[in-house]
Amino acid sequence: MATRTKEAATETPPMFTPYTMRGLTLPNRVVVSPMCMYSADDLDGTPTDFHVVHLGSRAVGGAGLVFTEMTQISPEGRISPGDAGIWDDKHIEPWKRVVDFVHNRSEAKIGMQLGHAGRKGCEVLSWERGKKLPPEQRWEMVAPSAIPFGPDADTPRAMNQADLAKVVDDFVSGAVRAEAAGFDMIELHGGHGYLLSSFISKVSNHRTDAYGGDITGRMKLPLEVFHAVRAVWPDHKPISMRISAVDWVEGGNEIEDALVVARLLKEAGLDILDVSTGNVSHIRRPAMPGLFQTPFSEQIRAEVGTPTMTVGNISTAAQCNDIIASGRADLCCLGKGYLFDPYFVRHAARTLGYDGLAWPNQYPAAAMFKPEGS
Repeated sequence: MATRTKEAATETPPMFTPYTMRGLTLPNRVVVSPMCMYSADDLDGTPTDFHVVHLGSRAVGGAGLVFTEMTQISPEGRISPGDAGIWDDKHIEPWKRVVDFVHNRSEAKIGMQLGHAGRKGCEVLSWERGKKLPPEQRWEMVAPSAIPFGPDADTPRAMNQADLAKVVDDFVSGAVRAEAAGFDMIELHGGHGYLLSSFISKVSNHRTDAYGGDITGRMKLPLEVFHAVRAVWPDHKPISMRISAVDWVEGGNEIEDALVVARLLKEAGLDILDVSTGNVSHIRRPAMPGLFQTPFSEQIRAEVGTPTMTVGNISTAAQCNDIIASGRADLCCLGKGYLFDPYFVRHAARTLGYDGLAWPNQYPAAAMFKPEGS
């Protein structure tokens, strides 16, 4: 599968140290963050050659863990008609093709992020923003409360008990299919205003039953989903959850709520918490420079004692090494950085003079290549 041209340097940079969760060991601490691609085939959720190339290239590029985009558990759980899905058995083999490529052609591991868009559905593809889906292509959206995501969005239907039970069942079925496709871990999307996030947030959850109220009530559905998925997901394989640590909206969740969320998930048996922020309403999170989300990961990790992933504006090897070495997070997720440079980890190894990263058998000459001026 891969060859090493030299012995690894005696001093291993923190970003290149392995990391173990349950029975899964990642070769390094750099993660390709889940990013929606809106490129499913025939608008029926089926992944395509694009997904093999997109995810496979970043695995070959040296990432320790590669996540799929938020993969929808039901047709009504889509953001757009182009979303990738895992709601039908026909999705298993195309996803297995992606998984097999990653496993056979790299040292990376691959996870599937499972999600449901909730009130953020019925959108056009991202590059068609400004347009609206025609009526015949729209579907009924559901949410904890009948509150639209923004002034121009459809009003979702408040979920009843049958809806809640179906969502739990759909997450379970998605996890079973993800295991059949061979994924190494799964992540539940509980952030960014999607369905589970909309239950957690005060902004979108105005329920007066057991699924609303204080943060414990607002966590009832996410915890039910987690426990149900954990029961069918193999014990040796880890589960993570992405959350929005703060809402960046007046009257919304603050870090104190996130600390409770983290404690509840830790007690439930979550393996690692993926700490993001915002995007819970049409009011965008403020544009901030630097590693503006990492302090939330650091605080949660320190006060709750749960492993964390941090994400947001990470762009250099130095940042990754500092985050890992200083205990601000256990894993570093890159999104935009990985869209720009699929070989981020290999370029980081070259910059740091680290020789312990295996090259694919097909690329041995790359290890000897020295760009002009380097």
